[in-house]
Parts: sequence; structure tokens; C-alpha cells
Amino acid sequence: MLIRVDNRLIHGQIIEGWLPFLDSTRIIVVNDEAATDLFRKMVLEMAVPYDIEVLVYTVDEFSRTSIHDGEYWKNTIVLFGNIADVLTAYELDFRFDKLNIGNVHSEEGTVCFTPSIFLNECDVNNLMHLIDRGVDVEVRSVPNDRPIDFRDVSKEMKM
Repeated sequence: MLIRVDNRLIHGQIIEGWLPFLDSTRIIVVNDEAATDLFRKMVLEMAVPYDIEVLVYTVDEFSRTSIHDGEYWKNTIVLFGNIADVLTAYELDFRFDKLNIGNVHSEEGTVCFTPSIFLNECDVNNLMHLIDRGVDVEVRSVPNDRPIDFRDVSKEMKM
């Protein structure tokens, strides 16, 4: 199972990199905007091979589902569009041990942590909150990249 933050949601790195690497059969997108926009939801579903199940939930819907246990998670990729949504899901009892940060887009008030990850102070605090609760947070775009512990990256940055 892979829990990942990537503002692009389903895209080439997921389809060509992570799906085969993890031998995944399911992608769960947890994003309020995608779940409430029928066109965007259809585009996400059409972006993957026919044999891959795609489910799209709002954060609240996802947190209330009963799919968080056992074998259901085997070979599943869970994609969040932003760090705040991951923390919300965690606080609503979606528990996980490891979080992958793949891509967070640049916007006003963010600092470049890696070429593909731009975070603001709130993002960093949210990630540290998860780390304090025992979640390993790694920075890695594609499976062949060397995973980097977020704590190591954050020490180098001044927020």
C-alpha cells in the first residue's frame, strides 16, 4: 500500500511508475474537488488501465468508509491532493505508518523543499504532527528515487 500526497492525483508517475512497482490493482483518490466534480472524476477514472479499480472520495466520505482494514489495502494506492487532507483523514481515524510526498505545487507563501515539493509553514507543521504520531514521512517522486526522510529535508530548510 502507498499513501501519497500529489496535487496532480493520477498522472504518468502513478500509472507508469508506482502501479507496476507496487503491483497495484486499485487507486483511491481522496480529494473534495475531484469527488464533487463529475467531469474531473470521469477523467481520473479514464486515465488508468481498464483493470485498475478507481474510487474517488471526499475526505469525509473516505474517513467514514469501512475499507480501512485488512486485505482490502493490499495493492492499493491512496492519493491525496494536499497535506491538510491527509492530516484531516488521520484525525478522523484513517491510520497509516508511512506517507509519501511526491509533488506539492508552488504557490505564494511556499518554500521550495525539493524541485517538486513546495510547502508553507502550515504544511510543515501538519507533517511534523504526523511524524510526532509515529508516521514515517518520505520524500520520493518515483520508485527508483532514493527515499528521503522528511525530517532530514526539513532540517535544511528555514521556515
